[in-house]
Amino acid sequence: MRQAAGRAVRVNGRTVHVEESGSGADWVVFEAGGGMGRTCWDPVLPRLADRARLVAYDRAGFGRSGRTTTQLSIEDLAADLAALVEAVVPDRFVLVAHSMGGLVARRAVEGFGRRLRGLLLLDPAAEGAPVYDTFDRTAVKVDRSLAVTQALFRFRPLARLASGNIARLFPPDTYAAMLAEDFVPSGTAQTRKEIKAVAAAIPRFRADPPAPPTCRTVLLSSSRPQRGRARHHAELAAHQRSWTESLPDGRFETVDSGHFIMAEQPEIVADRVEHLLDHAGRTDPGSA
Repeated sequence: MRQAAGRAVRVNGRTVHVEESGSGADWVVFEAGGGMGRTCWDPVLPRLADRARLVAYDRAGFGRSGRTTTQLSIEDLAADLAALVEAVVPDRFVLVAHSMGGLVARRAVEGFGRRLRGLLLLDPAAEGAPVYDTFDRTAVKVDRSLAVTQALFRFRPLARLASGNIARLFPPDTYAAMLAEDFVPSGTAQTRKEIKAVAAAIPRFRADPPAPPTCRTVLLSSSRPQRGRARHHAELAAHQRSWTESLPDGRFETVDSGHFIMAEQPEIVADRVEHLLDHAGRTDPGSA
C-alpha cells in the first residue's frame, strides 16, 4: 500500500488529513470530487514532484480525516478549503479541482484574491446545465442506491466488486488505499451527505453564482459519456464551455477521457498545471 506521509490540520473546528509532497518554490492544491479524497490524485502527483510543492487532502469525513456529525454545505467545504490553504500554503498557488470539487473550488476562489495564480477544473459540475434542473429528485434516488452500497461495503468482497470500475483506473496501491479508507460504510455515509450538499447548492449557485475567477482558468471536459448519458453529457459540456468562455482568461479543452481525467490522462493534467504555473509568476503583481 502507498506510504505517503501526512498530518492532521484543524480547519473550522474540523480535522482534515493533508499530504504534502514535491519540491520547489511553486505550490499546487488539489480538491477531489465527490466520494473521493487525496488518493485520487496519485497518478498526477509524481509528474509534478520536481516542479512544485503539492498539497492533497481528504475533506472532513473522508479517508483519514475526522468524521463529521452534521450536514456540511458546499459553502462549509469551501470554507474548509480556504482555511487549509491559509494554514498550509505560504505563497501564491494553483488550485486543481475535479467534478463536485469544482463547486467547492469556485466558491472558495472568491476569497483567494491574487493569491490564486491559476485554476484547473476537471469535468466540473456546471449548475446551469439542464441535467441539474431536477437534481433534487436525482439526489433522492442516488441516496437510496448509496444506502444499499453503504450496507454492502461492510463486506470486503462486495466492496471490491462494487468498486471494480475504480480498480481498473487507478494504480493497485492507490486502489488498495481507497478500498481501505473510502469504500467503507463511513465513506459512503459521507458521500451521501455530499450529494445532499450538491442538491442544496444548485439553486443557490443559480441564484447567486460565485464571482468568476480573474486568474487564468483551464477547464478540461471529458469526451466519453457514460452509457446512456450522451445527451446529458453534451449539455453539460456545452455549459462548461459557455462558462469558461465567459471568463476574463478562460480556456476550454475537450480531453479523450471518461469522467476521471486525472486517472485516465494524468499527463495532460500535469501539463496544464505547469502551464498555469508558467503563466503567472510567483510575485503578486499587485504587491509591487
